[in-house]
Amino acid sequence: MIPKYNSILLKGMKIYTEDQTIEKGYIKVENQKIMEMGSIANLTNEDGLKVIEVPEYFHAVPGFIDVHIHGVNGADTMDATTEAIDTMATSLPREGTTSFLATTMTQEAAKIEAAIVNASNYIASQPTNGVAEVVGIHLEGPFVNPKMAGAQPVQHITEPDLTLFKKWETLSNDTIRLVTIAPEQPGGLELIRYLKEKGIIASIGHTNATYEDVGRAIEAGANHVTHLFNQMRGLHHREPGVVGAAFLRKELVAELIVDGIHVHPEMVKLAYLQKQSEGLILITDSMRAKCMKNGQYDLGGQEVTVKDGKATLADGTLAGSILTLGHGVRNMMTYSGCSLHEVIKMASVNPAKQLKMYDRKGSLTVGKDADIVILDKQMEVAMTICRGEIAFE
Repeated sequence: MIPKYNSILLKGMKIYTEDQTIEKGYIKVENQKIMEMGSIANLTNEDGLKVIEVPEYFHAVPGFIDVHIHGVNGADTMDATTEAIDTMATSLPREGTTSFLATTMTQEAAKIEAAIVNASNYIASQPTNGVAEVVGIHLEGPFVNPKMAGAQPVQHITEPDLTLFKKWETLSNDTIRLVTIAPEQPGGLELIRYLKEKGIIASIGHTNATYEDVGRAIEAGANHVTHLFNQMRGLHHREPGVVGAAFLRKELVAELIVDGIHVHPEMVKLAYLQKQSEGLILITDSMRAKCMKNGQYDLGGQEVTVKDGKATLADGTLAGSILTLGHGVRNMMTYSGCSLHEVIKMASVNPAKQLKMYDRKGSLTVGKDADIVILDKQMEVAMTICRGEIAFE
């Protein structure tokens, strides 16, 4: 058992704040918030604090925020149980994730509704610290294009339906924060306009949209792309497609699964050079087999085989990932050559800004939630603090 402390002092490591790097710094944490930060040279009072000495070559960075994750450690959002969401919330700090959107998938309406109600009930009564925070729901499907289903069960895909969505929005107690939608489908633009009006992120994904279709979606209010490159119209010299639009339109922030399987490392680098660190969000899109052994698992009622880091349906279609966000961060630095400062934008800053939560998450700043990740020399997660309490070490 990790002992609990209300007040913690981390000292010795390099700290990555919003606008600077503090060598040999300290962070004081009290009442779930960052109370004070600076250079150890200016540290005056350590009374009443649990002091944690951290090597000076370790890095303190803001907690990672995963806006697209289905499951981990045997649990999935679609299980629609308190235990499943609890398992996710307690497992994710191991990989540096301190906040996440519980992500649903295409299924029959009753199963989606059960998952939505369960997640919203969990959000209303979740622990206030010591585990990753569920900051909302990501509705991935069923409003997608059947031609770009991927691992979304085709038989349950439906056209964007504003009446149905409003029902789900009510069931969720307004906790749906992001919706993946194919804008070219009948009713797509109408739903996007409504999402924009309600302050919900409209994300273009599982889509066969043309470059022009994406332009219309942006006009309607779309500002996000679900797992760039995967299950969307690709880049072609006579039809730039969704990928071309993602590259050229600054309005769009694009998710990226950086496991080296979903997207080739050189394509990750191309996306980085095109979008820069401001335009990308690292996600896992992980399913329940993450942190588990090779074998057979369920995803949306379909059997998934996990072998050697890859999750596939019987026909070979990729079925989510078993990527940890911590590993995705390391891969991003390796594939693109970006700095730790830049990868922090992609894993913490940008998702917090998209979710309009940057006032309390996404950076190490006095007054914000004490969501802190300590990375070692190899950029592996050594410790995670969730709202002021050590959740993993």
